[in-house]
Amino acid sequence: MSPEPSEAGVRVVGLPGVPEVGAGDDVAALLVEALDRAGTTLLAGDCLAVSSKVVSKARGLTVDGERAAAVDSQTVRVVAERLGSTGEPTRVVESVAGPVMAAAGVDASNTGPDGRVLLLPADPDAEAATLRAALLSRAGLPADTPLGVVLTDTAGRPWRAGLTDFALGAAGLAVLDDLRGGVDHDGRPLAVTARAVADEVAAAADLVKGKADGVPAALLRGLPPAWLDGDGGARELVRTGPGDWFATGHVEALRGALGVRPGSAASDRVGLRSVAPEPLDVRVGRVVALALHDVEEGGADVSVAPDGAEVTLTAADPYDVGRLVVRTEVAAASEDLRCDVASRTPDAVTVRLTLP
Repeated sequence: MSPEPSEAGVRVVGLPGVPEVGAGDDVAALLVEALDRAGTTLLAGDCLAVSSKVVSKARGLTVDGERAAAVDSQTVRVVAERLGSTGEPTRVVESVAGPVMAAAGVDASNTGPDGRVLLLPADPDAEAATLRAALLSRAGLPADTPLGVVLTDTAGRPWRAGLTDFALGAAGLAVLDDLRGGVDHDGRPLAVTARAVADEVAAAADLVKGKADGVPAALLRGLPPAWLDGDGGARELVRTGPGDWFATGHVEALRGALGVRPGSAASDRVGLRSVAPEPLDVRVGRVVALALHDVEEGGADVSVAPDGAEVTLTAADPYDVGRLVVRTEVAAASEDLRCDVASRTPDAVTVRLTLP
């Protein structure tokens, strides 16, 4: 069974008054001072949720120059990419920091008066552990005092609108409450349930922190003691590798099957889908560019009408013509277009692309 909070419940208290943090600042000292101003101090069993931006600023993880270059430097792999409303690409990536998120967590909001972009810590769990040790020392508590620290960041989620805070890094907290092997309220076996405790802590804390209020941290008091008896990190919550059923978006998977990986130079040359509606001729142009990619001496004659487009495919030999037809069918699927063979000759095949 999952441990229950104390009878008094869980209290979540924002810690205002933390000044703008700069490189080299002592974050633990600033948080202890904020606790004092709030009329409290750290106690055994407490948990502090702290915006990762505070740690990044103190570590001097700001960069000058183009945000796109900063995103590239923090990207392990691209999961999905689209042209945004400004015409610039937005990419959802697996970040160096661990999570899969938009723009690798590179941020230009609430980063201070100089307007530079801010990077996430490369090892958020290590940063959380360092901050936890410093907080205990500043508060005069033994190193083995139960104390959780969660570094939070903000991200969207697949299939859900809006943003929420999640645990980027964690220390002194059981990040997962694994209920597998137990039973539910009705006595049925639990086979897959594991609560993301660290993420729940981060989301609860965000209710009192606020993005526009300058409150970068929150104190949570009354969490189940068993949750403060863990040495895992938030990286345990990142699902990548064989357990990741959604390693790429469906558009990127189709384009990747044609040799155009997301985030590559070839992807930029072919062109990215936009988040906004696009004319048929633009979409057909990407279909043709995708189909012709890596097909030497392939050609396409395109005619676009309001109700569809006809594309006549040619190549050096009948085999490559057949390849082009199949590649065009796959490329059309990446643009949510229907592809049908309209006519064929010994030297060419004409396909018709239409909206389904």
